[in-house]
Amino acid sequence: MRRRMPDSSTIAAALAAVPQASGRVAPPRIGPDGTASVILDVSGLDAAARDALEADVRRVLGTVEGISAVRIVQTAQKPERRLIAVGSGKGGVGKSTLSANLAIAMKRLGFRTGLVDADIYGPSQPRLMQASDERPTAEGKVLNPIATRWGVPMLSMGQLVAADKALAWRGPMVSGALGQLVDAAWGETDTLIVDLPPGTGDIQLSMIQKHRPAGAVIVSTPQDLALIDAARAIDLFNTAGIPILGLVENMAGYVCPHCGEVSDPFGHGGAEKEAARLGIPFLGRVPLDIAIRLASDAGEPPAARDDAGAEPFLAIAEKVAAALNRKG
Repeated sequence: MRRRMPDSSTIAAALAAVPQASGRVAPPRIGPDGTASVILDVSGLDAAARDALEADVRRVLGTVEGISAVRIVQTAQKPERRLIAVGSGKGGVGKSTLSANLAIAMKRLGFRTGLVDADIYGPSQPRLMQASDERPTAEGKVLNPIATRWGVPMLSMGQLVAADKALAWRGPMVSGALGQLVDAAWGETDTLIVDLPPGTGDIQLSMIQKHRPAGAVIVSTPQDLALIDAARAIDLFNTAGIPILGLVENMAGYVCPHCGEVSDPFGHGGAEKEAARLGIPFLGRVPLDIAIRLASDAGEPPAARDDAGAEPFLAIAEKVAAALNRKG
């Protein structure tokens, strides 16, 4: 006796009982033996949500007369995700602090931001984001980012190795580690802020060649020596065809907490002049402010607050967002 095959309207009615499956299930193919083969799009869902959706689809189709078994294949599209590389020509210019606060500020502007601490040899983000005691889990070889108080998921090599252990890695190992951080399970994250180590070495080259950032933000202090090194970092990205979103002048101006006098121990305006000379945008200044240092050491990024300390970072984030929008 020939098996009665369910019609498409019956199958559609069954799937309508699973609202979260809307737009994620192609019309099932029913084999001669009554097996329903289903392609299920799980793009952007975490493991628990994927499993729950599959179970619901399997359950409702299993109640349809004429279906003897349900075979489900999960598929997912790689999300469109933009990487913003934050670099500097030398260390000690506040690049990591700027990266953490930029990620939070862009989150406040409506971006679904994540933060990658790619400074393999000197990771700072766990401390800056108050996540030093957190350890990421993994599914197979894919890492799950750590949730933070600020709504910005993050990953750092500092969360994978002991804080007092030195990493004596050569280029291929560094490149592999960077790949695991960038290609993690970032879910619906649409923008990754990547805190690069200072300089123009293996990690920068791997980032450019394998992950193609949408743009780069360069951080410098105002003095000439730092700007010389910043120009080298800018040249690296320019040579590789990575757009320079702009230059940030950090540690620009110090207000004495006792007398209120403003001084410039590292100079003032150097980065803005250099940006004009190189024909790139100037994104703004961040003052040399002890409040920023204290908040950063405490894992309380100023960009998360609703006071004057957040203003420089929010202003920089708005210019970065505008530059991304112009580039499509």
